[in-house]
Parts: sequence; C-alpha cells; structure tokens
Amino acid sequence: MLTASAYAATSADAPLEKTAAERRDLGPLDVLIEIKYAGICHSDIHTARNEWGGTHYPVVPGHEIAGIVAAVGDEVTRHDVGDRVGVGCFVDSCGTCEACVSGDEQYCVSRVVQTYNSRTPDGEYTMGGYSSHIVVTESFVLSVPDSLALDVAAPLLCAGITLYSPLRHWGAGPGKRVAIIGMGGLGHVGVKIAHALGAEVTVLSQTLSKQDDGLRFGASHYYATSDPATFKELRSRFDLILNTVSVNLDMDAYMSLLAVNGALVELGLPEKPIEVRGFSLAANRRSLAGSMVGGIAQTQEMLDFCAAHGIGAEIEVIAADQINEAFDRVVRSDVRYRFVIDTATL
Repeated sequence: MLTASAYAATSADAPLEKTAAERRDLGPLDVLIEIKYAGICHSDIHTARNEWGGTHYPVVPGHEIAGIVAAVGDEVTRHDVGDRVGVGCFVDSCGTCEACVSGDEQYCVSRVVQTYNSRTPDGEYTMGGYSSHIVVTESFVLSVPDSLALDVAAPLLCAGITLYSPLRHWGAGPGKRVAIIGMGGLGHVGVKIAHALGAEVTVLSQTLSKQDDGLRFGASHYYATSDPATFKELRSRFDLILNTVSVNLDMDAYMSLLAVNGALVELGLPEKPIEVRGFSLAANRRSLAGSMVGGIAQTQEMLDFCAAHGIGAEIEVIAADQINEAFDRVVRSDVRYRFVIDTATL
C-alpha cells in the first residue's frame, strides 16, 4: 500500500492536521493519481465539523481533485501515465441500477461511494483529496483538457458540475432567463457557464459588493436581495433560478420571481428544512426542485465545455498549512471565489 501525505480532522472541533493516508494497492482497473491541486468546498467544512452528522474520523476531505496519472493497472485503457486528470464527488457506484445505466451515477440507488467519508464495500472509509496521492477506479477518473490549468480546473469537479448539470437539465440557453442566488464559490461558476450557454443571466446577491465581478463573469443584471424593491421589480421574471447558498431563505419571496412553468432548483444544503407555501407553487405552475452534481459522462462534458469557452474558477491558491484559516474564511465568505490547496506543500 502507498502511504500518502494528507491533512485530516480527528474530531468535530479539532483543526485539520498533517497525517498519513493509506492508499490501496493498485488493482488492474485502478489509476494512481499524484494530486497537484485540491479545491476547498463548503461541504468539506460541513463534514470535517460534523455539521451534517455522520462524519467518521479521522476524515481527509476534498472532492475537487486535479493531478497527474502516476501509474495505471494492467487493464486500464482510458488513462496513461502523465495524463492530466481529475476526480470529483464520488469514486464508485453499483453500475447496474437504472440511475447508473443512464449515466446518473450520482443518484445510484445501491451504493454510491463518495470521494471521502464514505464506506466502501470492504468496510473501509474513503479519504479525499487533501492528500498527495489517491487511487481511483479508471471509470471515475476524468480527463482535464490541456487548455484548462489544473489549479482553476480543480473546483470545476464539484462547483462546475453542480451548476452545469441543472443548467443543462432545465434547458438554460438562448431565450431563457436564469437567476443565480449567491455569488460565491458555486455561484460565480454558474454565472460563467449560464452565460456561455447563451442564457440571460441575473445575479441575486445580498449586497452589490460583487456586482462588478458578476457583470464581468457574464451576468446581464445584478440585484441586491436586501432591497425589498428587488422582489417587486423582478416578480414573475425568471424561467430558472438556481439557489447556491446554504442558508435558509424566504423561499416564498424567491418563488414569486418565477415565470409560468419556472423552476427554482436548490443546490445549497441548509441545515434546517426548507419551508414554502403551497400557493407559491400553485401560482404560475412553479416547481421547487433539487440537484446534486452530475454523472461521469456529464462531468466530462462540463470540463470539455469549460475548456472550449475558457471557463475556470476564480481561485486563491494556498499552502496546506493554511487550510484551517481558509475554512474560517469560507464561513465568513471571505474568499473570491474558491480556495485551492497546492498539494506540493503537504
């Protein structure tokens, strides 16, 4: 087994510390990846601090992974040593259920195995990308196009596909009016992708502090939700609203912004249940839905799309010993827009 350098949390209230992560021996269909960059997702913080419950310690977070293939198993055909690759939010699924067969492995009804804090069939727990190396089955390894730098590509493996999947599913494109709630790590990528798809994009943010960025990323309009006039002016405006924030909002107010047959898709995961009045759904035949990343094929499609349109995450690269500080800054929304760990500093 390979012993990799890593950063792990040992309890909900403990800072992440440098440790070692044991990686399994290379099987015939496995790929050994030397991780170059790992993005910090808010989900990493929720898990490390056990805010969602169910964290198995020690936990090595990280599901926005970009690196270089260091070795391959004897039967690997998709990837070669030296290839630029990525790994996203999950590393295995049953492969036989309806979701898996249709390319929606993220909704596997049997045993989707997440990249970290997920129990594997052999009883072990996965360790994520805050690490120097990882071993992943070849069919769950993505190819990173040459035109995408690995550091800006890493956050696309979660933030990018989290926005790309619902934008494609709900048909964002020319003639569609799309609103993005929040201009953080998820939202800023969503603005770029929705604009590249041809939609008319509006940002709904608490304040106008990031307005210049939003317009530069491709938004046509930018509104402050702290201003009550916003909800009056935009009533029944949008075909699709994507909510990227993880706090409980006044959902009835946001539902009122949907046009006939419009949909509000929940991407953030607030700790408390989402409440909405029945009338908010019945009016304009509106829908409230949710979405979780995308399947492997669609994630590869997203990477290729982003490469073709010059889309990468806006990042701040940090050393591994800055992870705990970065966690606190993410909670304070003090980052524009995604922290990425340079794993050479592990």
